[in-house]
Amino acid sequence: MEILVIWNIIVFLLYGIDKYNAIHKKWRISEKTLLLAAFFMGGVGAFLGMQFFRHKTKHVKFTVGVPVMMLLNLGVIYLLGKVLT
Repeated sequence: MEILVIWNIIVFLLYGIDKYNAIHKKWRISEKTLLLAAFFMGGVGAFLGMQFFRHKTKHVKFTVGVPVMMLLNLGVIYLLGKVLT
C-alpha cells in the first residue's frame, strides 16, 4: 500500500512539473505520459495534481479521463482488499 502512496505523490509532482514547465516555456511531459501515469494506479495523484496546480483542466480527455481512471484505481484497490482479506 505504501508504494501506491509514493507512486501517487510522484504522479502529483509530474503534473506540477509539467505546469511549471508550461509556464516557463520549457520541455514538457507528454499528455500520453501523464495519462498513462494516472492509468497505472496514479489516478488519485493525477486528479489532485490537476486540481492543485490547475493543470489540464480544460482538456476533455483529462477532465473526463482522469476522474474515471481514479475511480477505476480505487475500485481495483477495493477489490484487492476484499480478495486479500
